[in-house]
Amino acid sequence: MKKWGIIFILALGVAIAIANKIPLIHQDIDAPEESYDSQISQVAAVPTARPETMSNMQQKKITPDQVYQGNLLLVNAEYSLQENAEQQDIVQLSMHPDLVEGYALFDRTIRISKNVAYQLNKMITAASEDGVNHFLLSSGYRDLDEQKKLYKDMGASYALPAGSSEHNLGLSVDMGSTQKKMEDAPEGKWLAKHSAEYGFILRYPKNKVDVTGIEFEPWHFRYVGLPHSLIMQKNEWVLEEYLDELQAKKQITFELKGKKYQINYYPYSRNLTVPVPKDREYEVSGDNRGGVIVTIGQSNS
Repeated sequence: MKKWGIIFILALGVAIAIANKIPLIHQDIDAPEESYDSQISQVAAVPTARPETMSNMQQKKITPDQVYQGNLLLVNAEYSLQENAEQQDIVQLSMHPDLVEGYALFDRTIRISKNVAYQLNKMITAASEDGVNHFLLSSGYRDLDEQKKLYKDMGASYALPAGSSEHNLGLSVDMGSTQKKMEDAPEGKWLAKHSAEYGFILRYPKNKVDVTGIEFEPWHFRYVGLPHSLIMQKNEWVLEEYLDELQAKKQITFELKGKKYQINYYPYSRNLTVPVPKDREYEVSGDNRGGVIVTIGQSNS
């Protein structure tokens, strides 16, 4: 699906000037190692919501709205955004210069999730350390009114209806290069290779148009968080395929730098409770299509 390629070219002169004035982050951030041990396994026993006997586990009640909230929501023409599904920490980046390090903004109105902005900074910092540093952020979060106007002004060839665009979530960014087309730019190639290490995925790859229903967009990156982004990259899955695998297998395990993750899928039902740890990190996300995903980080092996 065509989008902002023309805008990137028009903005080239301005963006280069802006980018040259923006200092890069100099703080030390530990980037993930290039190699990691991982495994994906299917278990015969389907996770259930029965009471957990282990003393370090507790039962968490899942409310209906949690099916429509979280980092793993599928938003497209079939599964539209539900009320209050957007991230609750949306910020205007130009008002937070500490969040805009190493890349230029196409305009001062761009907004995204504050947490996503932090993760984006880590990623762009790592890219700059590899000598790739001509990034231009052209679009982030759009509320439903903005999406509605864009769809009306640009038409179906350039935009999606309100509620059907990932930009309505606050988890997606359109990241371009001030040098050339993103498909050919070092910035695009670096992100396609390394973005998963920082929780991002190239949402609409060239070879997955039949799955996503969206034409290749080398500039559109979606935050899903770790370890999900690395699982998808390892298996060459897009979000639709990953959610299908989770729904079919019910449980996936993954190991990253010695830390084991267990990802469980539960179809939502009334009075659903799921086992979660008392003393370890975990995350709950809906999928926007009737299920919830519980990601549990286990202690290092």
